[in-house]
Amino acid sequence: MRILVVEDEAPLADAVARGLRKEGMAVDVAYTGDDGHEKATVTRYDVIVLDRDLPGMSGDDICADIVASGQLTRVLMLTASTAIADRVAGLSLGADDYLAKPFAFPELVARVRALGRRATPAAPPLLTAGDVVLDPAKRTVHRAGTPVELTRKEFGVLEVLLSSGGTVVSSEELLERVWDENADPFTTTVRVTVMTLRKKLGEPGIIETVVGSGYRVPDASQLTAPVSGGETGQERSPGAEAEQE
Repeated sequence: MRILVVEDEAPLADAVARGLRKEGMAVDVAYTGDDGHEKATVTRYDVIVLDRDLPGMSGDDICADIVASGQLTRVLMLTASTAIADRVAGLSLGADDYLAKPFAFPELVARVRALGRRATPAAPPLLTAGDVVLDPAKRTVHRAGTPVELTRKEFGVLEVLLSSGGTVVSSEELLERVWDENADPFTTTVRVTVMTLRKKLGEPGIIETVVGSGYRVPDASQLTAPVSGGETGQERSPGAEAEQE
């Protein structure tokens, strides 16, 4: 999931971001309302963790803007106030959930995950391709019943590809969905991550490179058929394709 934390207390914002990243999420941070609004405008986030009291543009106004735009982004409002009236006011602005400070971090993670599921189309409990099985909830991957140990980024890339329903996912989209704003769009990080992911998954390969477009995991019917080798007419496995951008 791609998360934006908008919080003017820098130590709190940074601590929340670090914790969410350890949970496998891509997290951006803004310390002012104006910066948070700009980031929310140019990037599609699954969830925004939003403080109500911000310097510059208020959290209330940011929330109202997000709701008015019709985005699927979900908003978790934070506030130092525990008054019921404040909670009602925040929810009436269109916030999807509300959490008072101080809060328990495990509760924040649970609420963010719940909102993230609402921000994207429903996915099956398990994502599969051939004998590869990914469990998003348990964050595990098995191939032919054998566990496959993946890094957080490798897991994120595989989850996005398996969730795409056989459609092509560009390197730019993978960078946006799995990494965060600190990732350099001109690096080969996506290509290298896909390469190591393929090695760990083994043969036969399930990740296909679509030259000039990106990557995809074909659906079940496509995986049972050989992948065309182009003009030569030779057959090859999707995972055996050369790494190309």
